[in-house]
Amino acid sequence: MAALLLVSSGAHADAVDTLREFVRDVKTGRADFTQVVTAGDGARKKTSSGQFEFQRPNRFRFAYTKPFEQLIVADGSKVWIFDADLNQASSRRVAQALGSTPAALLAGGSLDNEFVLSALPARDGLEWALATPKAKDGPFQALRVGFKGKALSSVEITDSFGQLSVLAFSRFEGNVALDAERFRFTPPAGADVIEQ
Repeated sequence: MAALLLVSSGAHADAVDTLREFVRDVKTGRADFTQVVTAGDGARKKTSSGQFEFQRPNRFRFAYTKPFEQLIVADGSKVWIFDADLNQASSRRVAQALGSTPAALLAGGSLDNEFVLSALPARDGLEWALATPKAKDGPFQALRVGFKGKALSSVEITDSFGQLSVLAFSRFEGNVALDAERFRFTPPAGADVIEQ
């Protein structure tokens, strides 16, 4: 397994430096993920899981496998969302869909243009960086990114309604060869297609 190993420069880097290095140096990556979404009142809402892959800039693939199949693919110009149960695909231009989103943070290339970054205290064995979107009217209030060493381990997202989504990554591999076809999407025959 080609685990992400980056040599640190002697001085202890904080999580903001680690996040900047991740965006600068890790051009591709893949991991398994589990996502837990908790409502603003604290009640557990939904757990899902699948695989995540990215290739900078602006190419990523979230393949949800549980509890139902859903695919989110960004091909560099469009973001496609495909719901297998409904046989429905929708798309938006990358510029409209990403902005100051978690996907832009993980797979984009303009970290400091979109976010204000600051270090947070270590927690749960991880070093944390806070990314606050510069766009005040966006769908997200804050993104917290957790690293174990230099490896991406967790992303916590607080949306504008106070809902918390926690993405826990496992088996992360950085700078791996990924087939370009993984970031292309063609709606299946007979699928309803909605383009925005």
